[in-house]
Amino acid sequence: MKFKDAIEILRPVNDLMGSLTVIIAILNTRAGIDPLKLILNIILGVITYFFIAGSGMVINDYYDIEIDKINRPERPIPRGAITLKQAKYLWIITSLIGISIAILHSFLFNIGYFNIIIAVFFAFMGWLYAAWGKKSGFIGNIIVSISFSIGLIYGAVLNNSLIPSYIYYFFLTSFFLLLSREVIKGCEDIEGDKSQGVKTLAIQIGIKKATIFSLIFALLAIIFFILPCFTNILNPLLFLISMAFGLVLTLYTILLMLKRNLIRKDFKKVSLLLKISMFLGLIAFLLASF
Repeated sequence: MKFKDAIEILRPVNDLMGSLTVIIAILNTRAGIDPLKLILNIILGVITYFFIAGSGMVINDYYDIEIDKINRPERPIPRGAITLKQAKYLWIITSLIGISIAILHSFLFNIGYFNIIIAVFFAFMGWLYAAWGKKSGFIGNIIVSISFSIGLIYGAVLNNSLIPSYIYYFFLTSFFLLLSREVIKGCEDIEGDKSQGVKTLAIQIGIKKATIFSLIFALLAIIFFILPCFTNILNPLLFLISMAFGLVLTLYTILLMLKRNLIRKDFKKVSLLLKISMFLGLIAFLLASF
């Protein structure tokens, strides 16, 4: 196994994108925190998230080898650059690095054990999704939504303070928006999922009903997106201005979901718009800390 292949299977760009949630939470709960501690919290928090998220990518490819031989033959395992045994070891090593950094972080700043518990839970969720959650359909969607958004809770814990209500609202906004997108992706990929035995909502209850569920989750995301405006966020004006872009786009996406007889290209468009909305939401959360 070459170093470049190990880096590739970790999918660092995705891991760093997820790490942004940790930075957002740390910056939004930084009041009264020493600047040096703040910087170290960001560095150690990002490293923890990066390696645990990366371990999830590795174990996912480990279980997906047969599917990837057909759909993603260019990936490291199916093309023979990494063996299954090497992938298993890499998953264990990256998981342990992430958890070990969380333990070091805890003892370095005496912040208790909650961050360690979250790190272990995060690693477990990565394995659970790959081994079972993906084919379970909707439960797998929930696991994915929690796994990406959990950085918002993890980052807040690192500042050794009670988690403010707006952090929970950030988490729930991210969770429901991603859940809405995951359900829509199930509508988009219904034929492929049927052939793989994946039990998505679209397969279980039909595309129309699944779309309604996705719409409800998007509406819930909007509600939780607005609620931080009524809390003591650090910069409510900047948050309100930046929030408007994501809010308008999400509302527009909901209107698209109301269209009758949606086809695959419609679901693909909705999925993309929800992804962009999520990114705009993260930017708004970040700007709220300035």
